[in-house]
Amino acid sequence: MFTESNTVEQMVIDACVSLGWRYVPAPSLPRQPSDVFVESLLREALIRLNPEIGAQPDRTDEVIYKLRAIVLSVQNDGLVCSNEALAGWLQGDKTMPFGPGGEHTPVRLIDFENPANNDLVVCNQWTYQVGQLEKRLDVVLLVNGLPIVVGEAKTPVRPAVTWVDGAAQIHDDYEQSVPAMFVPNVFSFATEGKAFRYGSVRMPIDIWGPWRSEPNALASGDGQPNALASGGGEPNALASGIARLAPAEPRPTTAGPRLAPAAQEGTLDAVRKSIESMFRVIRPC
Repeated sequence: MFTESNTVEQMVIDACVSLGWRYVPAPSLPRQPSDVFVESLLREALIRLNPEIGAQPDRTDEVIYKLRAIVLSVQNDGLVCSNEALAGWLQGDKTMPFGPGGEHTPVRLIDFENPANNDLVVCNQWTYQVGQLEKRLDVVLLVNGLPIVVGEAKTPVRPAVTWVDGAAQIHDDYEQSVPAMFVPNVFSFATEGKAFRYGSVRMPIDIWGPWRSEPNALASGDGQPNALASGGGEPNALASGIARLAPAEPRPTTAGPRLAPAAQEGTLDAVRKSIESMFRVIRPC
C-alpha cells in the first residue's frame, strides 16, 4: 500500500542522505515533544564553533536562554518578527560578552566557512506539542539542532491531493497553531512527488516558488520531484542561503506589508544561486 511515509517522505529523506545529511527518526532524538531545539546538539555546536564558549562550556546556557526567549516571544511579537529576530542569530550577527575583559565576540550557531563542521540531521514524523495540542510534521531538517526546514509530503496516488494540500497544512494550520516551531525556520516545502514548492513563514501559498535544478532558472513551472537531490539540500547551498539572507528594511505600517529577507532585491540572486530557485515572500509585521 502506498502511503506518504513510504513513498514521497522516504524519497525526500533518501535525497537528503545522499547529500550528506544524517538520518535520525524523530522519536530517537534527545528532546521532549515541547522542545523546538534539540538542545544537546545545539550545545555541542556552540562549544565546537566558538572558542570562547569552548573555554567555558557553561556559557552555552546564556546563549540558549536568549534563543528560547525569542521562541517564547512569538506569542506577543508574532511569527514574522520572531523569525527575523532569530535569523540574526543564525547569520552570526549577534555577540555576547565572552571575550577578554567582557569584550563582545560574535556567536556562531552555524559554520558558513566550513560547512563540514555543522551537524546536519534529517528526521521524519517530528512531534511538537503545546499543552494538549499535538502536531506531527512529516520531514524536519536540523542544522546543529536547529529546525530550519519543515516539509510536508502527500501521497502521489490520489489525484485530488497535490502539493497545495501540504502547503496549506503548513501555512494555515502549523504556522498558526504552533508558531514557535517556525521561529527558526528558513523555509518550508510541500510535495506530492510530482511538484515541489517552497516558501518562508507566512508566505501566501499562491506565490510559493518551484524548486529548479538550473541555477539561473526563474520561478516558473512546478519544479522537479527530485529537487532536493539536484543540489538544493547540499550543505554548502543551505548554509549560503542562510548566510546571505539580509534583514528586511523597516517600512512604515501605512505602506502596506513589508518584504521579508528572501524577497529583497539585493538577495534574490544569492538565494537563487544557493538554493536553486527564486521566490518572493511577503511578511506582514
